[in-house]
Amino acid sequence: MNILVTTFWSFKDALIQTYTLPYLKIMRKHLPVGSRIYLLTIEQPKFEIPTHEIAQIDADLAQYNIVAIRFPYFNYGIKSLLNWGRILIQLLFLIISKNITIIHSFCTPAGLSGYILAVLTRRTFIIDSYEPHAEASVENGDWQRDSFRFKLLFTMEKLMSKRANYIISATEGMRKYAQEKYQATFKHFFVKPACVDLQQFSPSHRKKKEIVAQLGFEGKIVAVYAGKFGGIYLEKETFDFFKVAYNFWGDKFRILILTNHSREQIENFANNSNVPIDIIQQKFVKHSEIADYMGVADFGITPVKPIPTKRYCTPIKDGEYWALGLPIVITKNISDDSEIVAANDIGAVINEFTPQEYLRCVKVIDNLLTTHKPEELYAKVRGVAEKYRSYEIAEQVYASVYERLLKV
Repeated sequence: MNILVTTFWSFKDALIQTYTLPYLKIMRKHLPVGSRIYLLTIEQPKFEIPTHEIAQIDADLAQYNIVAIRFPYFNYGIKSLLNWGRILIQLLFLIISKNITIIHSFCTPAGLSGYILAVLTRRTFIIDSYEPHAEASVENGDWQRDSFRFKLLFTMEKLMSKRANYIISATEGMRKYAQEKYQATFKHFFVKPACVDLQQFSPSHRKKKEIVAQLGFEGKIVAVYAGKFGGIYLEKETFDFFKVAYNFWGDKFRILILTNHSREQIENFANNSNVPIDIIQQKFVKHSEIADYMGVADFGITPVKPIPTKRYCTPIKDGEYWALGLPIVITKNISDDSEIVAANDIGAVINEFTPQEYLRCVKVIDNLLTTHKPEELYAKVRGVAEKYRSYEIAEQVYASVYERLLKV
């Protein structure tokens, strides 16, 4: 049973490293011996792989019977159209020559190529990490509703939703969304949030003394944010929250931002909200080091814009925070996570963007930190990660999907 996995990401992108490859390794366990997984990646210049690394990457993937198929990225325009024409032709040849029977696409932008290939070859079509992207881009302000980009992707989301044999969604609510927006109903619908390697994000990564000392965080209350600003993530509101937290905790408060934004950009955000620059530490670290740095914090923040389509997303960082025992501050109506935070008393939900609301959330975090022993709070939050973000969830989903396909 050979599989073609289509993505719209570069191999070194965290979305491949932490959100795709772990799932492919799980999928492989449920395939017949000798099966191969062909992984399509679209390589952007900023994620360029040095030539000397390619052979080692391919050798590592070969241990799991995964074969990388890399194509260059071109921005929207005639070069992009020509590039995708070439990609589709070569993938058609691959499907036929390698007897690929299943096309498994991660997210609907990659589902566009998966849909075309599935229609042309009549192969089984699976959409993984199924959530709205066309409407999300409009709500974010990235696209206009009357733009060609929106119309193309929204139309294709309708078509691929109706064509897909199996849907693996981030949330149960996506089933209703698809019925209302795409007029699609599903025979095989599964829910798999963004799962986390609970061994990688474990107690051994909490409060490492050398990193605490390196960052000057001894005796401090530390907020961590891992990610970028802009797009689906709030900028001004996040730093306004930090300002309120600083006013409350004073010099005891520190901020750790794990991002590839420049220091100048971070300083501009801070200055616009009157946040002292010297309380902010900024690092860009490899994903293998994320847990060590994230683990020095006392709480995390997930500043996703609370736009309607974010009800159907699945922030990876929430599971990582929880696995490390960190309570979080999150905006309202984000995936199922906002409700999970409120129901389990493991953080605060920002309901409106006002200083009064920020202060309420800061006090919620302060109460959690002062009324629980560190080990008690860790166990409380970690239990939520084990329940809602364990790879066991993905194991069950992929076992159900591929065992059914084996019986067909």
